[in-house]
Amino acid sequence: MSYEVNGSCPDDELLAQKLLLKGCEPLPRRRCRAAAPRDYVEPYPLPASFWSTPSDSSVVWTAYTCKNYTCLIYRKRNQKGFDDCKDCFDLKGVEKTRWTRPNSGGGVDFSIDEVLAVKKPGTIRIGLDIGGGVATFAIRMREKNITIVTTSMNLNGPFNNFIAARGVVPLYLSISQRLPFFDNTMDIIHSMHVMSNWIPTTLLHFMFFDIYRVLRPGGLFWLDHFFCVGEQLEEVYGPLIDSIGFTKVKWVVGRKLDRGPERKEMYLSALLEKPLKNSW
Repeated sequence: MSYEVNGSCPDDELLAQKLLLKGCEPLPRRRCRAAAPRDYVEPYPLPASFWSTPSDSSVVWTAYTCKNYTCLIYRKRNQKGFDDCKDCFDLKGVEKTRWTRPNSGGGVDFSIDEVLAVKKPGTIRIGLDIGGGVATFAIRMREKNITIVTTSMNLNGPFNNFIAARGVVPLYLSISQRLPFFDNTMDIIHSMHVMSNWIPTTLLHFMFFDIYRVLRPGGLFWLDHFFCVGEQLEEVYGPLIDSIGFTKVKWVVGRKLDRGPERKEMYLSALLEKPLKNSW
């Protein structure tokens, strides 16, 4: 809070994000001007912006290891160590085909068309993607005239700037915070990878109930690639999800092998519906 009123705000994105990740909200309003890029370039017009990499001059890069989008696009190949959503800035890579392929083999990948077919046409109109990376899910839904808000943190990358430049709405929100929507309002909520066994079980329980709260009766919760160790699904997470009160529309379990079969990790993809009646 040490700053000159009517002046420039301190460059404290990293500190602010640490507070948000701990569930501290809201950050205080301040009477100062946040830094903007020196040579800002306006985004591409719609719909070209959906699949175009924005200008490097649209971001203040001081908080990130990479200082341009080229670095982010190639960091999976060039950088060691872990970064959140390490390859998702590459819009010509795996992002290009996410949620587009029909699940003919019975795996844990659902397509958007497969999920939308569960409800009457036109009844899925608005929704939320929790921890949506660079908002490719929101872009896919936008192409089907569905409005999705994407929550994302800036974990060593300008995720919120990138989402906005693509032409959809970013929401700077951590999983520790209450969803800023009123009860019974969302048609669909999606989350891929974010909700998994790395989250403390009690916090995960709160999150599921908060999702239930903001979904309208008949709304869908698409739990996409939830991962855990095999026995956890039966002993912990299956009963936890059952306790919320959703109706199971789809429930598919498969092996997660990317870190080796000896870990005995599993994926769960589920499509859950909030009951139209008797919702409590």
